[in-house]
Amino acid sequence: MAVDVASTITYLKDHAVEHGFHVHDERHFVETFTLRQAWEIDVHPADACSGPLDLHISLDVDPRLLLKFEDLLNEDPDVPEDPDGEFVVTFFFNWALPQMKQPPDLIVLSAELAGIGGIDLPIEVRSVRSMGALSDADEERLSVVGVVERSLVDVMFRQDSLCEVLDRVHEVSMYLVDNADGWVDQR
Repeated sequence: MAVDVASTITYLKDHAVEHGFHVHDERHFVETFTLRQAWEIDVHPADACSGPLDLHISLDVDPRLLLKFEDLLNEDPDVPEDPDGEFVVTFFFNWALPQMKQPPDLIVLSAELAGIGGIDLPIEVRSVRSMGALSDADEERLSVVGVVERSLVDVMFRQDSLCEVLDRVHEVSMYLVDNADGWVDQR
């Protein structure tokens, strides 16, 4: 039995649509030396496809983990268990907004988003200030990252295990969209 992560990613995109997202793009990368695979999915809340929020969902899978998982499935084709957390993969949810004219207070924003994400979706908030050239004005951008770990067993056999996470990701997205007008430079 082969481990088909690509089909699982397709299901994840369909699942995201069920939770209020619109899928814009998908990228699949395979590192030629190690055969490590990564997927990136660009989504937006269906109510806010015109912006200004970008959301990238990414998953990175080590080939050794897939081979080990395939060995487990070959030993027992029934739905396996993962009590030791041996087959954990990490999902990254990366939100980004364009240049900000009036950045939010990061402590307040972090607290608000922590309340939405809860313990199921820990969220990191950062602001990056950069300057292209000495003659250019500096730019400040907001970056928000949520990280969720799930067992491959759940990802492949219990896809509904991501329902709560996708609901929280949607809530975070809509919070950012609803408040972006006051932060973002509308040039």
